[in-house]
Amino acid sequence: MLPIYLYGHPVLREVAQDITPDYPELKNLIEQMWQSMYESEGIGLAAPQIGRSIRLLVIDASPMASIFPECKDFKTVMINAHITERSEETLSEEEGCLSLPGIHERVERPKEITITYLDENFIPQTRHFSGFTARVIQHEYDHLEGKLFTDHVSTLRKSLLKNKLTRIASGKCYPGYPVVPGPQKKGLRR
Repeated sequence: MLPIYLYGHPVLREVAQDITPDYPELKNLIEQMWQSMYESEGIGLAAPQIGRSIRLLVIDASPMASIFPECKDFKTVMINAHITERSEETLSEEEGCLSLPGIHERVERPKEITITYLDENFIPQTRHFSGFTARVIQHEYDHLEGKLFTDHVSTLRKSLLKNKLTRIASGKCYPGYPVVPGPQKKGLRR
């Protein structure tokens, strides 16, 4: 299993780069991402979360199908993803993230999106998604843009999360899967 990079690590704030079919060991990397996502009990994982600043994400939202029927059989790999349209209508749901263990907050996001990407065989795709599948894609897509779901919560909520975020950034969290905390500042002890 690949370790998950935690809040506070600079790679999570970088805008990820597009890749080409000759990216080294891509098929192996995709398999490792699936394994890491499943072993850490996530439904999506973006390459920046494993320390790679590339536009690659994997999603398997099918475990959410009993609550959100549109997630039935929704499993995908997206390479070089770019959201091209977002609806004005929004929905608010609670989100969590493997890079922010133990934090769950309500996030408002567009209800529908259109996204272009390459599948794992580098075949171009343009698809429209709505509801919870659109939410999961947007959450993972944010990682490609150097954003986290906590960037979408109010200033008040962020201030209430400050202590939890500081603990995560310093590696003082134990989510049950391997992690990489952010670089430690001089004088900071774990």
